[in-house]
Amino acid sequence: MNTLYDRLSPVVRNLPPSGIRRFFDLASQMQDVISLGVGEPDFVTPWHVREACMYSLEQGYTTYTPNRGLPELCVEIAKYLTKFGLTYDPSHEILVTVGGSEAIDLALRALVCPGDEVLIPVPTYVSYKPCALLAGADVVELPTYAEHGFRLTADALERAITPRSKVLVLCFPNNPTGAVMDKEDLQAIADVVLRHDLFVVSDEIYAELTYGSQHVSIAAIPGMRERTVVVSGMSKAYAMTGWRIGYAAGPEPIISAMLKIHQYTIMCAPHMAQRAALEALRNGDDERDRMVESYDRRRKLIVAGLNEIGLPCHEPRGAFYAFPDIRPTGLSSEQFAERLLLEQGVAVVPGNVFGDPGEGFVRCSYATSVELIEEALRRMRAFVQNLAYHPVR
Repeated sequence: MNTLYDRLSPVVRNLPPSGIRRFFDLASQMQDVISLGVGEPDFVTPWHVREACMYSLEQGYTTYTPNRGLPELCVEIAKYLTKFGLTYDPSHEILVTVGGSEAIDLALRALVCPGDEVLIPVPTYVSYKPCALLAGADVVELPTYAEHGFRLTADALERAITPRSKVLVLCFPNNPTGAVMDKEDLQAIADVVLRHDLFVVSDEIYAELTYGSQHVSIAAIPGMRERTVVVSGMSKAYAMTGWRIGYAAGPEPIISAMLKIHQYTIMCAPHMAQRAALEALRNGDDERDRMVESYDRRRKLIVAGLNEIGLPCHEPRGAFYAFPDIRPTGLSSEQFAERLLLEQGVAVVPGNVFGDPGEGFVRCSYATSVELIEEALRRMRAFVQNLAYHPVR
């Protein structure tokens, strides 16, 4: 007799649980832990944004909104995207979603047929592969490496393409590596995409968190707008992770297809959170810029500290993660993260959970205070020095 487990969808049954969550669960059971694992801002959502939410409740905005999202919010999103050279019709080419994650899921389900190949550069955010598999796709991982700044090269993409290739998923600025793709890099990728008639789902949730350069969207490259879905949201730039407001922008036929799935599964993003997002986009730029300046100071601090400890760290030019090389310790990523947590009370995320090329690295979020980063670096130094006296055999 089959068990209940046996009767589950084999696709879901075979999905591994998120490797990030295991270390969060371990850390939550310990005292005096410094977490460099969580990928969310340590800032509270600006007061005027919270106030806009409260005011919306007082005004009775507790109903559904249009499935697509509040029209005025779609207009503000369209205005905002012009700063990256992107132009969209807010009435047909913008969709407000429950976080950027829903937009990624919708885009893949709208574009992919069973057996199509989805190409995903790795290491990268953990959700893309499961979403592609749940959509019925076969996933082709494209390794990126530290010596190339963890950027995708046109040659690597070209070599991976088959007649079944359909969608390329990009995540730049990258989680977990902090890599950024410059315009020249994206132009080379776009040439391959156009030559092979691919679609692109471009997760640009960290677009505001770049250091020393302006974010470039692949959708702004000539010829790419009509084959790209840009995904972003309020979580990272405006410290609004818990509000779950994301959006997708793209060609009308694709956004309309995504809207149909959204209508049947979600209905709409929360009304009061959309009101808050509207306030953030209209009046939140000053707080956003101050947060980015603070992340930049912390970025320089943690990268310098990791390199001094003997954990080589390439310069992350975006997002809020450092991705140091822990291979000099002789430990695997899992061993390093687990022992660092148990012996020194510092939580990081093993790099291998973001894809096989992440083995030998760990993700350290610097979205935490300077004081905690300094203490975490002190503890990591003690951990590495102890390993030097008791080398791994």
